[in-house]
Amino acid sequence: MKTLLWNAFIGIFLILQLTSCKQHPKDIVNEYYKKGEFNGSVLIVKNGKVVCDTALGFRNIEKGLRSDKNTSFYIASLSKPFTAAAIMILQQKGLLKLDDKASQFIELPEYANNITIRQLLHHTSGIRDYESLFSKKGLTNKDVMDWLFSLKNLDFIPDSKFKYSNSGYIILSQIIEKVSGKSYHTLINEQIIMPLKMNNTYVYEPSTIIQNKALGYNQQKKPDDYSILTTGDGGIYSTPEDLYKFDQALRNYTLISKENTALMYTPAKLSGGQVSNYGFAWFIEHERGEKNAMHTGGLNGFKALFWRDLEHNSCIIALTNQGDAFPLGNFLNDIKKTIQ
Repeated sequence: MKTLLWNAFIGIFLILQLTSCKQHPKDIVNEYYKKGEFNGSVLIVKNGKVVCDTALGFRNIEKGLRSDKNTSFYIASLSKPFTAAAIMILQQKGLLKLDDKASQFIELPEYANNITIRQLLHHTSGIRDYESLFSKKGLTNKDVMDWLFSLKNLDFIPDSKFKYSNSGYIILSQIIEKVSGKSYHTLINEQIIMPLKMNNTYVYEPSTIIQNKALGYNQQKKPDDYSILTTGDGGIYSTPEDLYKFDQALRNYTLISKENTALMYTPAKLSGGQVSNYGFAWFIEHERGEKNAMHTGGLNGFKALFWRDLEHNSCIIALTNQGDAFPLGNFLNDIKKTIQ
């Protein structure tokens, strides 16, 4: 009996020691900053409690302007969850159905006339990604649509596979404008940004003034700023605090119904029977039997991370304006160890 009690004591002692040795999230963030691998803003939440909320480095290196918690960073493809949310809000208003053909609302090339809104959301439509145009400064949605009209066919039969397509989310942006009768900028502002009081979030247009905006830089700290003007697939500046407001609204069904929220986190089932790992603008992963939703973004000098534990109200949000220097995957894995 004494041996059993002693072994139990040793076991508890070792567990306590391991627990006490677990690094604090803020320490890890500081380590990445000191190594020159992170310059930006981070918000980390564990079980509904904020455990790290910090801004490190500069929003403008040339002028020596430091970032703060209200500095707005370009979030690139993290804009896609906003686009998906807007589509679902319009669906809830009865203005469209997820299985409607996109061509019911906007003109598309003949080869794309049968693709659906659901397929666009899932990246299973076969619409080709416009990656060859990324380097064009001032690129607009019209430029991308003109490029799609210059093509002869889809990349693959719809629903036969998953293939990430920024072009598909530009089409969704066009549908949002046609159905609502408002610009994408106005609709996102009215339905998401303003109701949630996301005071430092902007859908970027040439006339947009962001007083506390981060400029983009490469790994050598040379200017590499955001320079295209598409919406739907990107185009939004935000802060970790504002993205957390968006996270909470999605958890609390403030914007989207419980039924639609479940749909949003349901990956596409492909025609061959396989299941993708992407819902409506969220990559879905299962760890330890629990469901997580994640999206990242990256363009020019910006990189963004938004990881959400759907079971425990935990999330990791990191925005940087020195994207090439940021090892996003390593950072995510290191932080997850501290909050799981």
